[in-house]
Amino acid sequence: MSFMSEFKEFAVKGNVVDMAVGVIIGGAFGKIVSSLVNDVVMPVVGRLVGGVDFSELYINLGAGQFDSLAAAEKAGAPLVKYGVFINTSINFLIIAFVIFLAIKAINKMKRETPPEPEAPKADPEDITLLREIRDSLKQR
Repeated sequence: MSFMSEFKEFAVKGNVVDMAVGVIIGGAFGKIVSSLVNDVVMPVVGRLVGGVDFSELYINLGAGQFDSLAAAEKAGAPLVKYGVFINTSINFLIIAFVIFLAIKAINKMKRETPPEPEAPKADPEDITLLREIRDSLKQR
């Protein structure tokens, strides 16, 4: 089998195509969740905790003083950007929760209907014979 035919067989397998579609959709979904966190959730949370913009929270490990995170980054100061970490953590929690809900829904759809009860098995031959003898004795 040639290299190209092996590659073609690999590339058109259902699992590879499904995985590629999943990665593309996942990338788009990640952008949506990032926007949700950065543009909707974090401003509300920031407002609730006193108007804090989490994306601007950082610890400067350098010697200079800076007015903003952008100024500190532009100056090349060593920073601990814990506000960005908080945003990313909330991003992760939202994505994990949505994936949990999706898998829960998929598992619910996959659940098989319970098997129908089996028909009663025929009695063994000796039991049938004994019943016939009993019934004939009752008739006498």
